[in-house]
Amino acid sequence: MIVAAGLGTRLRPLTDLRPKPAVPVRGIPLVAYPLALLAHAGVEEVTLNVHHRPDQLIAAAQAFCPASLALRFSHEPALLDTGGGIARVADFLRESDPCLLLGGDMVVDLDLRALVAAHLRSGRAVTAVLRRDARSREFGTIGVDRTGCIRRIGRRFDLGGEVDSGVYTWVNVVSARAFDSLPRREVFSHLDHWWAPELARGSDAFGAVVLEPDVCRWEPVGTPAEYLHVNFALPALSYLDADARARATGARLRPGLVIGAGAEIGAGARLERVVVWDGERVPAGASAREAVFAGGRFHACGIPVEGAA
Repeated sequence: MIVAAGLGTRLRPLTDLRPKPAVPVRGIPLVAYPLALLAHAGVEEVTLNVHHRPDQLIAAAQAFCPASLALRFSHEPALLDTGGGIARVADFLRESDPCLLLGGDMVVDLDLRALVAAHLRSGRAVTAVLRRDARSREFGTIGVDRTGCIRRIGRRFDLGGEVDSGVYTWVNVVSARAFDSLPRREVFSHLDHWWAPELARGSDAFGAVVLEPDVCRWEPVGTPAEYLHVNFALPALSYLDADARARATGARLRPGLVIGAGAEIGAGARLERVVVWDGERVPAGASAREAVFAGGRFHACGIPVEGAA
């Protein structure tokens, strides 16, 4: 499952135009990345939960879904939070033991086959992927004990006994029996209302692995600054040649400039570290730096935009 139904409030105003998993990253929609990663790992069926502008996300996922993947969608007219969205498709997820749960707002690269093998050896019901990351103060961390059992979730849940920690990447391996402990409610957080209560009751079935940056590349796409960064600092991926895929759609990739398929740049425009979405028309003579052109205007991503039209 790719968990993709959020509102993307931190990425506004870009997510007023498209749902976060459908925003283009180097010329292709963000959702194309986890789909390609799952296909590369041998996954055959994927479900996405959708809510905000669902038709756009469905179209993006279908257009960039690898041929080996069968897609299905879970539409949430009202948001169910992360846990509620998972619970709604639990019967589908139980069909694979284990299954994979990925977040839809990131680009990640790691060996999913090795992760599943490690999870099966551990005997746990859940294995979450944590990453040693210099941005831990910004994102918060999850802590584990010597056996890999989760002992702390951010600052809001702490059982003590922590010996290691890492940033939560939103990559998880989940065995079918884990769904037996889902709370009997419709709307809930998977961390706070499912995992934490089970841990508090003494369960050792919810664990995590802490991976080094070189074996788990992870770029979040949560804020305008993060969005701009990933467009210009996307690492080479083991499972997808993103630039080749983007160029095949008609996108143009230049130093300091990402131009989506069908977009046009007016004469005399001066653009530096700017992402232009597909189908857009940048006015002649426009000048911008560190920005996204979408919905017919520039959107600043960290510093003021000059000459915004």
